[in-house]
Amino acid sequence: MKTSAPTPRVRKRRTVGRPVTRTEELRLQIADDIVRGRLAPGTALEEVDIAKRYGVSRTPVREALRDLAASGLVEARPHRSALVAQPSLDRLRGMFDVMAELEALCAGLCAVNMTPAERAGLESIHAELADLTRRGDEGSYTVLNERFHTTLYAGSHNDYLTELTLATRARLQPFRRAQFRTLGRLARSYEEHDRVVTAILRGDKAEAAQAMRSHILTVEDAYERYAETV
Repeated sequence: MKTSAPTPRVRKRRTVGRPVTRTEELRLQIADDIVRGRLAPGTALEEVDIAKRYGVSRTPVREALRDLAASGLVEARPHRSALVAQPSLDRLRGMFDVMAELEALCAGLCAVNMTPAERAGLESIHAELADLTRRGDEGSYTVLNERFHTTLYAGSHNDYLTELTLATRARLQPFRRAQFRTLGRLARSYEEHDRVVTAILRGDKAEAAQAMRSHILTVEDAYERYAETV
């Protein structure tokens, strides 16, 4: 399999909270290589070659490619090797538009449904993100950022909404992670979170929803700016 540059073997990143599984780590590494252009569109992704490239067995490779196909980064082909794909900009914008509305709904419901314990947990995560922002720890911030958003999904107390939002996030995750490579994005992301958290703690449903909607659409803009540089 031809690639534009060698890629290091899969390595465990330092994480905050739940450990990352080997399949998740592999999926994120392959996604990162695709988004960065190391794996060009049309590149065949042979399971054996991928396993050797990243130093893993074929089982997590198969699972990672299946997940990447759901995100649109990989084109699955029956009885043939998968190919590196690339969602069109229009499709990505459509996905971000849907994500913005889903997360806005979650944040609005959090403002009225979160328990005191859940609000305290959200404040704790937000405080940890502030520390990571000050230290410029992009890797740990990226991981804890996902926990921040997941906490809001759960805080909506709407299982079906949580299910839909998690499924959409899985498709957009590689692009959401890439936005943090934009200069100054870490601090701006924290500031946007702060507006969401403040509205939720005030019990302001409309403002929480609007702050989250604006945050996700800003994520889209940040990714597009990053994509122009790779």
